[in-house]
Amino acid sequence: MSDVLLLNGPNLGILGRRQPEIYGTDTLEDVERAVAEEVSARGWRVVAEQHDCECGLIRAVQDNYDSVGAIVNPGALMIAGWGLRDALANYPRPWLEVHLSNVWARESFRHESVLAPLASGLIAGLGALGYRLAARALVNTVE
Repeated sequence: MSDVLLLNGPNLGILGRRQPEIYGTDTLEDVERAVAEEVSARGWRVVAEQHDCECGLIRAVQDNYDSVGAIVNPGALMIAGWGLRDALANYPRPWLEVHLSNVWARESFRHESVLAPLASGLIAGLGALGYRLAARALVNTVE
C-alpha cells in the first residue's frame, strides 16, 4: 500500500473551533477522512501529521520520502517557514499547497508564500473542499 502525506501546520489542529467564519466548521479529523476517501480507490492510505512547530513538520517530511505525494497546509509558516521550505525542496514527490481561506483576500502579510514556488500546485479559498481537490489532483498526477 502507498501512503499520501497529509501535513498540517500551526493552529490547524483546532479546525472547527478556530474562527469558523474564516476556516469553516470541518474539523481536522473531517479533513483527514475526506482525503482518505479520495485516495482510497488507488489503494493509498493517508499518513496525517499536524504540528504547531516547524520542526515537527520538517521531521514529518523527512520521514515520508517514500510516500507517493503530499498535501501540505503550512498555515502561517507559508510566510516565513524557510526550514520547512528547505525540507520540501528535498521531498522527492509531487506535493500541493492548500489553504482553507483565500489568503489574497486577507491581510497583506499573507499574500506571499515562500513554499508555493516549489509546489506542484496551490489551492486556496475553497475551505475543506480544497483538500479533496488536492487529493484528486494527486490521484491524477501520480503514475
